[in-house]
Amino acid sequence: MRIVIIGAGRAGTSLAGAFHRAGYDVTVCHHDELHTVPSADAILLCVPDDAIATIASLLPPTDAVVMHVAGSRTLDVLNGHERVASMHPLVALPNGDVGQRRLKGSVFAVAGDPLATELVLAIGGRPITLRDEDRVAYHAAACIAANHLVTLLHSVGTLAEGIGMSLEDFLPLAQSAIDDAASMGTLAALTGPASRGDLATIDAHLAALPDEARPLYVALANEALALGESQRARTRS
Repeated sequence: MRIVIIGAGRAGTSLAGAFHRAGYDVTVCHHDELHTVPSADAILLCVPDDAIATIASLLPPTDAVVMHVAGSRTLDVLNGHERVASMHPLVALPNGDVGQRRLKGSVFAVAGDPLATELVLAIGGRPITLRDEDRVAYHAAACIAANHLVTLLHSVGTLAEGIGMSLEDFLPLAQSAIDDAASMGTLAALTGPASRGDLATIDAHLAALPDEARPLYVALANEALALGESQRARTRS
């Protein structure tokens, strides 16, 4: 089976490596090489979300299954092609080398032509299906789980540097919290002043933080306080 991947960014190179390791004939093309796209069984559009519809419309007529890998987009962006599908990997792909290894065992949100599921299984992925109306919420959750988590860790690192420490000093704490959430659920895993309803400590934190760090802390503390109240209510019941 021949696979053409359009786009040589993080997703494109990760998928190209995974499919190559699985024994597929893989060709990677740049988005401005559409006139030279070879015949294939599957064409994966690994391009920015906003460019999918445009790139799809510029593809010449094909018998291949045209797929995108966007989490929030439905198959409507591939209108004009007879066979269409999507396969979004629910995993962070920082570069091609790391990404191709992470794809094995990862969840993929698939839709459309059954070839998408076949390809996901071939590289060791776990296909799931979603309703079209749930895709944006699914992608929002994915962004919170990965992109926003990295942003939070960046904030931790900035605060740590201000007191002569480093992000690495706090990573075991973050990892233990993730492990606890995975093993016992988020309600039981919450610790710290929010879990106790300790407003005095939270106020002290706010007084110590630089102005630019307070809005993020306040937003998260409010959510944590609500979760802490649920935690205490469960304990009382």
